[in-house]
Amino acid sequence: MADNPVAVPGDATPPPADPRAVLSRPAPPPDAQVRYGDHPDHVADLRAPAPGRSPRPLVVVIHGGFWRAEYDRTHTGPLAADLAARGYPVAQLEYRRTGQPGGGWPGTLDDVAAGVAALPDLARRGLPAGRVAPGPPILLGHSAGGHLALWYATLASADLRGVVALAPVADLAEAYRRDLDGGAVAALLGGGPDDVPERYAAADPARRTPPGVPVRIVHGRLDRQVPVEMSVGYAARARRSGADVRLVELPDCEHFGVIDPLSPAWATVLDALHSVGN
Repeated sequence: MADNPVAVPGDATPPPADPRAVLSRPAPPPDAQVRYGDHPDHVADLRAPAPGRSPRPLVVVIHGGFWRAEYDRTHTGPLAADLAARGYPVAQLEYRRTGQPGGGWPGTLDDVAAGVAALPDLARRGLPAGRVAPGPPILLGHSAGGHLALWYATLASADLRGVVALAPVADLAEAYRRDLDGGAVAALLGGGPDDVPERYAAADPARRTPPGVPVRIVHGRLDRQVPVEMSVGYAARARRSGADVRLVELPDCEHFGVIDPLSPAWATVLDALHSVGN
């Protein structure tokens, strides 16, 4: 596989006037909610796929927000509703975040690991019979959720079909050096790479063996929250190790277009999901 990322031709549609509008756009309510633990945030919203299609793999959506408490799964509602309308069963995972008791190291990562492991069975019991394809789920994560998806895949590739990482924080040490979102990585891990090296070794996808499942990364070149160079570096290193990691750079997309079903970037996200789900 070539080391050069793929630039999508024709992605010249201007981004929406307010790219952040997707964060507060209303979405239909979920079809069910399930619990994977005792904490109030140990929950996931389930969305049943539209009828009349062959069963597809469960898509577990891990939201972003730089791991901070002020952001939760609700802003992935438009994304999840669109995927369900296209025939995918969807689970929007919640987890404890920094600024909450138990959030940060190691609670945030522990929650994601527990939730992803439990959700296939919970979704098959919580959604109508026969609507979830047999086999492991796909992880779809955005921003900090992209980090968590890539990280989990290094732990449990055998339990996944693949990963779609949208503008992921794929290199925690580099994100710390760049001071993304004003100390977000330090808040998650309790310090920098020199302060808590063992935590970076455990939590940073860039320092771990790449996942053994297909990984598709979609990242906008206009992203100011998570610079695309982080994904370029991660993908190049992973490919050199033989991993099935592909990066698509979108020339005219910023940070939020990749989670907006109304954005021109959405077609590329759907292609990435199809690539790992078939």
